[in-house]
Amino acid sequence: MTAEDFLSGQVLLIDKPLNWTSFQAVNKLRWEIRQAFNIKKIKVGHAGTLDPLATGLLVICTGKKTKEINTFQGQIKEYTGTFVLGSTTPSYDLETAIDQTFPTAHITPNLIQETTAQFIGEIQQLPPIFSALKKDGKRLYEFARAGESVEIKPRTVSVLKFEITAINELQIDFKIVCSKGTYIRSLAHDFGKALQSGAHLSALRRTKIGDFNVKDAISIENFINSINN
Repeated sequence: MTAEDFLSGQVLLIDKPLNWTSFQAVNKLRWEIRQAFNIKKIKVGHAGTLDPLATGLLVICTGKKTKEINTFQGQIKEYTGTFVLGSTTPSYDLETAIDQTFPTAHITPNLIQETTAQFIGEIQQLPPIFSALKKDGKRLYEFARAGESVEIKPRTVSVLKFEITAINELQIDFKIVCSKGTYIRSLAHDFGKALQSGAHLSALRRTKIGDFNVKDAISIENFINSINN
């Protein structure tokens, strides 16, 4: 590839590693592209945030292709991951420590399977307080970290498929196909409540965005090697 290729626009499929923010991934790629091709300025953006504790498909656009980001963001997404039953965290995932535990003796595999039906179709969910959504000009996680309470309004999202793929005691593996704006962490939290217990998200991987598949994505390291060789 050449400098002109990136400036005229590329769609890069990146497999985001654990503990990286989507913002860090974009910044790293922008810096590497500028260094490799001696470009002073180039637009680079991503089509849908992944939390630091999530891995998987990040669609990154460069140059003129950044105009298509909104189109990509609006497409259907697929995730796989794991819920842990019987405990909750303030962030609904492992970014924060467990704050409450709940009974689980009444939960059977049948009950788990049956409960998924409540979460298929159009559902209402509250975004996590530990999220990058903005309210009054501040990110929600800024309120959370300052210990401030803030009113969060529910939003309507669409879940096309919610499938339990494995049950290993309190660990529940799943696959979800959903609309833009769906928080899988919130779904984990609400799923625990629906089971008359608690739950949090312990692993998450985005596998598809529209027709893009993580199987076709490359690591950040491999991308850097490809433009420097």
